[in-house]
Amino acid sequence: MPTTLDPIDRRILRALQRNGRMSNVELANEVGLSPSPCLRRVRLLEESGIIDRYVAVLDGAKVGLGLTVFARVWFKTQDAEITHQFAETVRNFPEVVECYLTTGECDAIMRIVTADLHAYWRFQSDYLMRIPSVQSVKTDVPMETIKRSYELPLP
Repeated sequence: MPTTLDPIDRRILRALQRNGRMSNVELANEVGLSPSPCLRRVRLLEESGIIDRYVAVLDGAKVGLGLTVFARVWFKTQDAEITHQFAETVRNFPEVVECYLTTGECDAIMRIVTADLHAYWRFQSDYLMRIPSVQSVKTDVPMETIKRSYELPLP
């Protein structure tokens, strides 16, 4: 399993980040390998966990989930039990597509996707604010998406 990435591994990863559905033959041509060694390298990248998974990126608005908000969360206290309980609860909410424990002003930041502002308000009042560890939530509603990428900036 690769512990360090050579230039060919990086080319493979950059190409797959742009298009995870490309065939092995297309990938091999793009990175300058024959198909068999290319496939072997991809398998090693998958087995090592460097390639975590393959997904389809959906257009939220086209599937009825047109609102993205960012919620900043403050806990009542900051002990390990509170943090664990919060994390376990939030993992069960499909509306929360990203959640990070943070340092600084708030204790957690979440990216939440819902149909509209009313659906978010219902989610916040019915679920988010009912988590016992949550003291308060401040929500930021973005007005326009300037950039959204899932590609890591590999050197």
